[in-house]
Amino acid sequence: MLGIANVISAVDWVQVAIGIIAAILLGIGLYCARQKLLIDNLPVSKTTGVFIGEVELEGAALTEAPVTSFLAQARCAWYHYEVEEEWERTTTSTDSDGKSTTQTESGWETVAEGGSDDTPFFLKDDRGSIRLQPKGAEVRADKAFDRQCHAGDPLYYGKGPRNSIANSTGKRRFTEHVILPGAPLFVVGHARVREDAVAAELASHPHALYVISTSPKAAVSSSYRSMSWFVPGFALVAGTAALAGWDYKLHHHIAPLSAYAWKDAAYLAAWLLGWAWMAFNSLVELRQRVAQGWANIDVELKRRAELIPNLVKLVTGMRDHEARVQTEVAALRTQSGATAPGTVGPDPAAVARPLRAIAEAYPELKANALFLKLQQQISQTEDRIALARAYFNEIATFYNTRLAVFPDGLLARLGGMRPRALLDAAAFKR
Repeated sequence: MLGIANVISAVDWVQVAIGIIAAILLGIGLYCARQKLLIDNLPVSKTTGVFIGEVELEGAALTEAPVTSFLAQARCAWYHYEVEEEWERTTTSTDSDGKSTTQTESGWETVAEGGSDDTPFFLKDDRGSIRLQPKGAEVRADKAFDRQCHAGDPLYYGKGPRNSIANSTGKRRFTEHVILPGAPLFVVGHARVREDAVAAELASHPHALYVISTSPKAAVSSSYRSMSWFVPGFALVAGTAALAGWDYKLHHHIAPLSAYAWKDAAYLAAWLLGWAWMAFNSLVELRQRVAQGWANIDVELKRRAELIPNLVKLVTGMRDHEARVQTEVAALRTQSGATAPGTVGPDPAAVARPLRAIAEAYPELKANALFLKLQQQISQTEDRIALARAYFNEIATFYNTRLAVFPDGLLARLGGMRPRALLDAAAFKR
């Protein structure tokens, strides 16, 4: 009786272990699916239009002080190298019938690695540049060095540690990935304010995806999509095979596949429920990013509204009785805010053009340093408003599209989500 109890206990523990591993793999698959949705739903921003939060950027690598890679000795913006050593060992196991089986196992163990993760570099596009802090990022870079050698090769100890691991075969593998200056970059991550300047930078965040890739956006998204299907599918097939193999080892016969049907059905149901939960949460996050997109416009409008009183005071002081200036001043005073899209209310027009007209009409005003400074700040703010408007329209379009497709639209209706109106060109006259 004790032997039967031990067998039952062993079967239970094996099934529990297989179930736990399958659940972990399912979680990894859902995580990859969530990251794919995040990448697909975020519009690509310009460096000058980066606002605090999750953003996507495309451009080229730029560095002020190139570093020299460890293995390839390449001048680059970033590098990471890894040294692996091969091991091999023989194990002997005995089954319940007393039969001994000898197996040879082999693999690779990392014995050294390093790089320039603490050295920031920049992404440059047609609008400017932004600093990237690579530490903590998932960097997908080009391979610049890949070589295997034995202990007699100068590379073996010249670039690797002097000590060998247990059961070493005397073979090492050296690999290195680099990002060269000018290499195309796609980056998705969390933007924050730099500590040393009034500017944004991208850095690792505990609750945000951070990928720096020399491959385009489509390739990064595709890799996550493949993993989101492959990992749970592998868990389903491998888990069923492992259960069948364990039953055969215990009972010396293969059970019919119908014996595992209810377990597979339960796994598929958990997969479906997990996907629905993940998809709904991603819709909620996308809705929040749409709201953040409008808030970014509002922030820039308020910044411009704070500059306008100083500008009005300066202009009226220069030409207090000029009818044309008074007309322009009256127009400037109205540029203090905007109404949310889809509702009735005032919308601002760009002020950079009338400012240039005033400056051209009055040379003494054009030469005024304070006026030029205010004009420059307002022009920069106008550009940021335009970028914020474009970002809002893009993120709102992604949101509206997901509400219109199946099955996301069904989940959205269950959550009471509604499409968002876009800002048309007339709302913010450029």
